[in-house]
Formats: sequence, structure tokens, C-alpha cells
Amino acid sequence: MITENTSAAAPAKFGDYLELTKPRLSLLSVLTALVGYFAARPAFDPVKVVCVVVGTSLAAGGVASLNQWLEHDTDARMKRTADRPIPTGKVATGSAFVLGTLMCIAALFLLFAKVNPLAAMFTLFTIVSYLGWYTPAKRWSRWSTEIGAIAGAFPPLIGWSAGEGRVTALGWILFGVLFFWQIPHFMAIAWTYRRDYSAVHFPMLSVRDQTGAWVAGWSFVNALALVAVSLLPFAFGLATLWSGVPAGACGLWFLWRAALFLRADGRDVSARKLFFATLGYLPIVLGTFVADRVVHF
Repeated sequence: MITENTSAAAPAKFGDYLELTKPRLSLLSVLTALVGYFAARPAFDPVKVVCVVVGTSLAAGGVASLNQWLEHDTDARMKRTADRPIPTGKVATGSAFVLGTLMCIAALFLLFAKVNPLAAMFTLFTIVSYLGWYTPAKRWSRWSTEIGAIAGAFPPLIGWSAGEGRVTALGWILFGVLFFWQIPHFMAIAWTYRRDYSAVHFPMLSVRDQTGAWVAGWSFVNALALVAVSLLPFAFGLATLWSGVPAGACGLWFLWRAALFLRADGRDVSARKLFFATLGYLPIVLGTFVADRVVHF
């Protein structure tokens, strides 16, 4: 007992706080914000780029910390999240709240003062929609994944508004790409960890649909939408074949993985392979798109 109390009283390490900010997930927000920024083709401003990176990092890390503060009770009851800093006692709930709040405030202040109000506004939309809408919706709505996809699709708009001072059609197309990409990505995760979500009574589609047929079908529908939206820049003359061909080829690969997920036989394996396909798809399609915009426009 003395050993347990001593361990609980031990101060949190820097690594514990870093883990609380989910750096890998936060990196995705930063990179997609930069995709929006450079795709807008602004005059290069290193100070603004740094502010976008720092501001988006602070916002993403702050949201991650506050999300874990809000969900520490359910995190403690799921195998995939039980080793997070709050459930394990490495970080106190109050510390997580303070850290997350300060990071979000700092992000909004930095982006408003050093970038522009529109970028700060989209950052605020991200924070509010994620913490005020998505996080509580996980406890009561089957549509929580789609709500979360809205919040997760804002970073390109943060970057685009930082680069251009407004958001044009191409910026919203990037929003659509991120939105539709997230549905198959998170449906694959939700199916893989459906027992965890069932244990905490999250009414997700993967919990309600015990066969997985609706989960896979909805993933495929959104994969189709993703491919269509990803080709819009080329169709509208806003990108060339240098990004149109990779988008089409990767789209067919993505659809193939989503189609395999439709089969009842081996659905667990197909879900994991679809998840890894989503991880490969995004950097290739967005990377070639940005390069195309920078070089050819």
C-alpha cells in the first residue's frame, strides 16, 4: 500500500504531459493545416508559417488534453485507452484541464494576433465542435463519428485562411477530402475495437451493427465520396495530371480495400488493412496535390 501511494504521489514527467497531447494525432492536424496553407500559394512568410505550425499544434494538443479530461472515466474502462496518462494516475485530472485550457487559449491568441482573425475563427470552430459536440455525442449519438469528422476537417481551412485571408472553393474541397477520409478511417478503428466501445455503452454504429455489414457499407459509400471529391481539383482545372493521376490511382486502391471490408469473411483482418490503407492514402494524395499547386500554378 505504501508503494502504491508513493507512486500515485510521484510528480508527472514531461513525457506524461506530452502523451496527453497525443502528438501523433496532433501532427496530422498540423500537416493538413500546412497543406491548406501551401495549396493557397501565398507569398512565403516564414514567420506566418511558424505561427500556423505552433498555433495549430497548441490547439490540437489542447483539445487532446481536454478530451482525455472529459473522457477519463470511459478511458479507464477500455483496453485501448486504459494506459493513458489520466487513467494510470500519471497526470491529475486538474492538471490535464489546466494544460489543455491554456494551450487552446494560447493557440487562439497567437493565430488571431500573428496570422489573421479568420484562421483563429476556424481554430475556435475546431475546439468547440470537438469538445462541445463530438466528445459528448460519443455517449449518446450514433452519428458521433461523422460529427468528429467535421471537427477533424477544419485544419486545412485554418491553413488556407492563413495563406489567403479567405477560403475559396478549393479550400472547401480540402475540407471535403478530410471529412470523407475520416469516415472509413474511424469505421475501421470502431470495428476493430467494437468490444471496448460496447463496454462503455457508446452507441456507435459498430456497436449497434453486430454483423459489421452497415459499418462496412457506410465506409464504402464514404470512400466513393472521397474519391469523387479528391478528383474535383483536376476536374475544375485547379490541378494537373501530376496530382490527378495519383489521386485516381490511390482512390482505386482505397476503394478496393473498402470493398474487401464489405465481405463478412475475414472482416476483422480487412478492417485493419483498410485502416493502414487510410494512413497511406492521405500523405500521397495531399502531398502530390500541394506539389502540383506549388509547381504548376
